Amino acid sequence: MITSELPYVERSWRSHDGLRLMARDYAPAAGPARCPIVCIHGLTRNSADFEMVAPWLAAQGRRVISVDIRGRGKSEYDSNSDNYNPLVYARDVAQLLEELGIARAVFIGTSMGGIITMTMAMRYRHLIAAAVLNDVGPQLSQRGLTRIAGYVGTGVPVDTWQAAAAACKGINAVAFPHYTDADWLHWAHRTFGQNADGSFRPQYDPAIAIAIKQGKIKTSSLMARWAFRRLARKVPTMLLYGGISDLIEAPQIAAMRADAPHMKVVEVPSVGHAPMLNEVEAQAALSAFLAIVP
Repeated sequence: MITSELPYVERSWRSHDGLRLMARDYAPAAGPARCPIVCIHGLTRNSADFEMVAPWLAAQGRRVISVDIRGRGKSEYDSNSDNYNPLVYARDVAQLLEELGIARAVFIGTSMGGIITMTMAMRYRHLIAAAVLNDVGPQLSQRGLTRIAGYVGTGVPVDTWQAAAAACKGINAVAFPHYTDADWLHWAHRTFGQNADGSFRPQYDPAIAIAIKQGKIKTSSLMARWAFRRLARKVPTMLLYGGISDLIEAPQIAAMRADAPHMKVVEVPSVGHAPMLNEVEAQAALSAFLAIVP
């Protein structure tokens, strides 16, 4: 479906288990064909998180696919919450690329999206031309995980866009202390939807919180480190991290550097978890990194 006032086309596809999943497809600017980009959002977010950076990337001559992972955005919810895990998500993304005829892409993964990217390296590494891990790695800080577990799936009811903006600010102001009221209202429009009766809802299935609430998401694992090494030692990889992030901190960065000495590492100052990628420092890093990928 093409919506004329939007800079993208909505794509839908069926997962292997029958869910209807959605993605935004931004056409590249005219010029020589370049490797496309796949953008994958964080735990409670959706494809709209990339609405500021995707057109900028497309203007550089790259097709950009921004996905709604199952249970988020316009993708269908899964009746089996056990399927809300990176192995299933990776299969969904690989299936989308097959249907679109994309043989290789640059992956930009924010938080959970980076975990999905690392997971794809275990079985679908041939699809990954390069990877950007946005404030995430194979080892995570317990401080950040505890904060995320404290809010995911437990949002308070809101009845106006201003209340939705206040809710977003209450959760995320620690990471974006410089944001204005207008920024939080924009954030609310990315993360909340309205029901037919005018009531508001977060644009994700509350069941995605079950695994983290039950403590199934750990700060590290042998499989995560293996997946990261398989990715970062074999394809060009860059870590972007927020200078005040509580999920990727100095010990995690040091461990990633030790496992992948050639990985590029860039700090986005004065931002927490996770950079929105429209920051000046983030876009300068992305431009330099993408220059090495045809």
